[in-house]
Amino acid sequence: MPRPTDPSVFEPIPADSAGAPLYRLVKRSLLRAIESGRCAAGSTLPSETELAAALGVSIGTLRHATDDLVAEHILVRRQGRGTFVAVHNADRFMFQFFHVERSDGLRQAPQVEFVAFERVRMDEEPAQALGLRTGEPAIQIDNRLLLQGRAVIHDRLTLPALLFKGLTEKRFRERPSTIYHLYQTEFGITVTLARERARAMAADRSVVRILGVAQGAPVMEVKRTALTFGDKPVEYRVSTINTAQYEYVHLLSRPA
Repeated sequence: MPRPTDPSVFEPIPADSAGAPLYRLVKRSLLRAIESGRCAAGSTLPSETELAAALGVSIGTLRHATDDLVAEHILVRRQGRGTFVAVHNADRFMFQFFHVERSDGLRQAPQVEFVAFERVRMDEEPAQALGLRTGEPAIQIDNRLLLQGRAVIHDRLTLPALLFKGLTEKRFRERPSTIYHLYQTEFGITVTLARERARAMAADRSVVRILGVAQGAPVMEVKRTALTFGDKPVEYRVSTINTAQYEYVHLLSRPA
């Protein structure tokens, strides 16, 4: 059963607050409670009446703030059950963070094959993306993703070692759900969004070895920086995609 959150963990909005719309101040207060762990992943928020009273705002203002957080996948509403802090699971991964499907539109969750786990010193590119210095300790993980039984994606993840203390190959391989679920439940790091850059390139030797394509074959490279609260970078990922029968598909929505 989801754990209810005590209304007292939420900080009241100061009466003399100025300079920003009230609903944004409410949103920040909710985010602080979630980021700090006082309102844990999977827990249910107090009722709108209780929460609005704890924050000292109207229900309409509270609802405006929670609407934003639902749209950003930080909260999730369940009809007749309440509003919950979103948990990373396979459904959320497929909806928000996985964008590859077969050219005929077939979309399925990938089968993930572990390839390598290493402790390394950070190269310049991931260090820059993560806002760190070249040479800082890092964890580098390689996975191969299969779709319909075919190797389609090579993922190389670079993680700051200081953020993921205690992460071992065994712990990574035996995770019960998605990688982002592991970050959230074991390390208190919730990935809220990601910045991506994509380009076409020719397959090099490592891609040939992992994906089984011909050297020089056209592939797509997607560089992703995963962010947590406050737009803090927590993971740098380079995905190489065999696009012979697969496409990168992303749904764009108009800002609210």
